[in-house]
Amino acid sequence: MGKGLGPRADDIQVKGRRLLTVQEVNKHNKRDDKWLLIRGKAYDITNFAKRHPGGAKVISHYAGEDATDVWTAFHGDKDFVSKHLAPLYVGDVVDFKPSSLQEDFRALCEVVERNGWLQGDPLFFGLHLGLFVLLEVLAVAVLWAFGTGWLPWLTALLLFVVSQAQSGWSQHDYGHHNVFKSTKWNHIFHHLIIGFFKGASSHWWNFRHFQHHAKPNRLGKDPDTHMAFLFLLGDQLPREWGAKRKGFMPYHLQHAYFFLLGPPLLIPIYVHYENLYFCIKRRDYVDIVLGASFFVRLFAIFSPFLGTWGTLTFYMLARMLESHWFVWCTQMSHLPNQVQRDPRHEDWVHLQLRGTCNVQPGPFVDWFCGHLNYQIEHHLFPLMPRHHFHKVVPLVRSLCEKHGIEYRCKPLFTAWADIVRSLQRSGEIWYEAYYNRSH
Repeated sequence: MGKGLGPRADDIQVKGRRLLTVQEVNKHNKRDDKWLLIRGKAYDITNFAKRHPGGAKVISHYAGEDATDVWTAFHGDKDFVSKHLAPLYVGDVVDFKPSSLQEDFRALCEVVERNGWLQGDPLFFGLHLGLFVLLEVLAVAVLWAFGTGWLPWLTALLLFVVSQAQSGWSQHDYGHHNVFKSTKWNHIFHHLIIGFFKGASSHWWNFRHFQHHAKPNRLGKDPDTHMAFLFLLGDQLPREWGAKRKGFMPYHLQHAYFFLLGPPLLIPIYVHYENLYFCIKRRDYVDIVLGASFFVRLFAIFSPFLGTWGTLTFYMLARMLESHWFVWCTQMSHLPNQVQRDPRHEDWVHLQLRGTCNVQPGPFVDWFCGHLNYQIEHHLFPLMPRHHFHKVVPLVRSLCEKHGIEYRCKPLFTAWADIVRSLQRSGEIWYEAYYNRSH
């Protein structure tokens, strides 16, 4: 059939169906003309993108491409979501054939679902929620029982930091719909934990994080790579900026000033600013109220012991310490890996493996990192609850070995050191390109 249709396959109707070619779908990747290819069928998302629950950007990043695996990875109730796709249907793509890697990965997805590895354990997540609440209660209890001397103050601070860091991993679970079968209840708990317990916006987190998962480490697609005002990442962007003699910072020293401007300031400065800006710009009053409720609770609990300015100092120092924890644990699995412009039409497995790596597991490392040291498995299966990651590791390793894909897994301290080494390498690339151009 494919040979007989020729280049105008997209104009042919067969029993009420429009037949298309992959080449025709690829053309629809414009701002005002966007199609997706899912399970061999083309869908026009041009108008729907603005109504997409996950945001317009994340769905638009795959315009003109095969989005089967990312669609599968992001949606739990596929029958329900398929009903929303039906009105967007354009036609069947007759010449699309999955690669052997894609076929093997989709078979692996069936194994994962059949084994129940996409179902969360209520006890696991209930205990985790109880832990970070208990830690915050203990922080207040220490101040109540022992006063505000330097030792109880420091003890309360550390307890509060651990509570905030662990609640951060917990909101991540609910944000990925890893806990409840019901999307509604995952949304509700995500709003409560990130808002009431963290003082941040659920919609802001979704907006950034889902784009990150859709195209990790892809410039212009992954918001986590938008750091050029301070840091240049990877090999491609530093070379381009150096050749054009662009740059706001002495990037050849970025591996050094990273310790001053990266881990200490990300949450205290950037996250506070971007949350507030995002909510005000979008008039997201629900998230504004929930975020404000965190600060009302914070000052109501701690100001009787520390006073207003003392509570503010306590809070900002806690955020700075938490920021170190967050940056080192999240960037170790991404920043040292391939960072480049989106090559388009890259299959899901290669995309995720090139942008992520694992850190060797262990009871402390798993707890400390919120199980995000299993970054490869988390990115391949974002709906998988983290207590199942270790079960799928052997199968993912086997898949990578069969298809010649590097499966990177490092010791914790090596992964941290690689962050600095990658920044230094990128800075040197910029420096060489910048000064070679001038000569």
